[in-house]
Amino acid sequence: MGEHMSYVETPTTRDAGREFIRVSMNTALLSREREMELAIKWRDEQDEAALHELVLAYMRLVISTAAKFRNYGLPVADLVQEGTVGLMQAAERFEPEREVRFSTYASWWVRSAMQDFILRNWSVVRTGTTAAQKALFFNFRRLRARIQDSGNGQLDEAGRDHIAKELSVNVTDVVAMEMRLSGSDQSLNARISPNGEDEWQDFLADETPSPEEVVTLAHDNKTRSLWLAQALAELTDREQVIIKERRLRDDGRTLEELGRTLGISKERVRQIEHRALEKLKTSLLKRSVEDDMIVAPG
Repeated sequence: MGEHMSYVETPTTRDAGREFIRVSMNTALLSREREMELAIKWRDEQDEAALHELVLAYMRLVISTAAKFRNYGLPVADLVQEGTVGLMQAAERFEPEREVRFSTYASWWVRSAMQDFILRNWSVVRTGTTAAQKALFFNFRRLRARIQDSGNGQLDEAGRDHIAKELSVNVTDVVAMEMRLSGSDQSLNARISPNGEDEWQDFLADETPSPEEVVTLAHDNKTRSLWLAQALAELTDREQVIIKERRLRDDGRTLEELGRTLGISKERVRQIEHRALEKLKTSLLKRSVEDDMIVAPG
């Protein structure tokens, strides 16, 4: 198991953790109406009391999700912490008008935050970051147990084929994941042979970008910045103000604040922002297509 940062559990922290779980699991769930009210207060007014009530009501979601991932060898407290970050991200991005319950929306963010944390800490060797590889990592044990009574032995060819088809991955990926999950991590400083001087890390490929890649990346960033500046210039003065104040600042202003400044309702600000974003998207897409036509071989 790769190294990861974690606190050292003591009787005091253990008791505190249990009390936190007890309080969280006993916190009353919110009605749809109250949930929407709190979400709108946080989004439009940055009401921290509303955010606190919304997050606390769904900490049970974080705790129950962490329990499902406890078999990956990481402290449950760390999983809860990561899941809480996901819950906060969900609260930040939740759009009440879409008529989706916050718990449904937040469950994806919580699960994703925990899965990313597990993947980062499972091993110093990357297991893969594509959606298919993540699905294979988190579903391999369950599918293997379904195929085998014990779920511990090696799969036969038919079992590997079944998992590959179930998750839409290559059989070679299944074999590699089976070896990965059944083996143990090895230090990169370990000697390859008892009598040799070479270490495993000596044979790792250098993944730092080449000078050519650095120059290309800098050029691409400069091009994207130019495209954005040109696209912004095509907006009306009011659209530019709203986009810059809402989207291009670290501490973006709320709809209500901008409404007061511009002398319009916050709903009107939201409508103008939506229209401006659509304009930007269309403009940037057009420039991207034109650029591809220029660089494409004739």
